[in-house]
Amino acid sequence: MEIALVKRTSLKGAGCPVARSLDAIGDWWSLLIIRDAFDGVRRFGAFQKSLGIAKGMLTTRLRDLVDLGLLELAPASDGTSYHEYVLTKKGRGLFHVVVALREWGEDHLYAPGEQHSELIDKVAGRPVGRLELRSGDGRVVGWAGTTVRKLAPSPAASAAKRPRRKTAGSGKV
Repeated sequence: MEIALVKRTSLKGAGCPVARSLDAIGDWWSLLIIRDAFDGVRRFGAFQKSLGIAKGMLTTRLRDLVDLGLLELAPASDGTSYHEYVLTKKGRGLFHVVVALREWGEDHLYAPGEQHSELIDKVAGRPVGRLELRSGDGRVVGWAGTTVRKLAPSPAASAAKRPRRKTAGSGKV
């Protein structure tokens, strides 16, 4: 029996920001690693223990997340010779994505009364309110109250797409 392997299509240059985001962090291991990093996990062994992921797979995912600028390697906080994976500003920007997935999962993937965790405000010690999308004037809006509008490319983006001319004697393209 012959098994056909399908080559994954890159969505890196797609015109949709959702597609580009999924190209970067769309596999479940990457988002679970980011989730664990939000929960304070910083070391390879701790990620592996938490996720039950194979070492090779974890190595690849951590490398990819570092290459994407979502995590960075830092010296171990305990002064040992180990290194730790720390969320960057770009990585911390995924917090709302992880919370939105959490809320959706709680709403749709748990049986009524089934035990699950909750997100707690560290200062107040109480559960965090649900995410809400608000319009510019402060109204709560949902999918039916929104639409996507394509923006014109910025002048810098347009200039970057134009081919450069080679000038005499410059040696540069």
